[in-house]
Amino acid sequence: MPVQLTIVGASGSVSGPVSPASSYLVQAPYEGRIFSLLLDLGPGSFGALYRYLDPADLDAVALSHLHPDHCVDVCGLYVAGRYAPTAPWRRIPLYGPGGTPERLQRAYEVDGATEPGLSIAEWFEHRVWAAEQTVGPFTVTVARVAHPVEAYALRVDENTPGGGSLVYTGDTGPTPVLAELARGADLLLSEAAFLGAADNPRDLHLTGADAAAVADAAGVGVLVLTHIPPWHDPEQVRDEARRVTRRPVELAAPGVRWTVGASA
Repeated sequence: MPVQLTIVGASGSVSGPVSPASSYLVQAPYEGRIFSLLLDLGPGSFGALYRYLDPADLDAVALSHLHPDHCVDVCGLYVAGRYAPTAPWRRIPLYGPGGTPERLQRAYEVDGATEPGLSIAEWFEHRVWAAEQTVGPFTVTVARVAHPVEAYALRVDENTPGGGSLVYTGDTGPTPVLAELARGADLLLSEAAFLGAADNPRDLHLTGADAAAVADAAGVGVLVLTHIPPWHDPEQVRDEARRVTRRPVELAAPGVRWTVGASA
């Protein structure tokens, strides 16, 4: 099995009527089994994850940044890991920006009340992003992007000859680091929360056209647009991208899966 990307949630900024918020499952063979890395866990995505695997089988979680639409359902993963019939689940690595344990503790706890046992800040094996790290069968390289909080784009390369590579922008405004990080990747999973407009705020989000420009500059194989909020028409976002690039432009939606790499 080559690298596979499955969309768990693709709605931008909030969960939507047909999709949870951002969450993406990346899987590849590793040590005689399938390794499962989850990128972000936005509202509604933890429950939806059960459609694709038993969440107890997750091997690692990676958070691009700590806005709630990308991380708040880590609380659900923690609850299941402690209280589901098969609990306690094994503790797994959770990669994120500095301050991730404290951020999750603020999201979970109420008025300082605590529960017996490990808190959410202690449950995971918290690991602060380094420029590059090995995560199971993958090398994950990160780059700081243009967003109001500490936020990262993530590049996931399979550590085998000819292995697949994908880049997830997380949330970001236009920045040259995206094309640098995505150079030659098989797939670019890019946020596209804005429609083209002269008054879009700086350093916040991309348009479909911005994402297409990155895809062309980086020479990626396919562009997948995600993080489109429910108040925008995804086809309009894709049309803006297609006016910029001739490479394939696809839309992320729950359950859609891509095979990433030479055998795609």
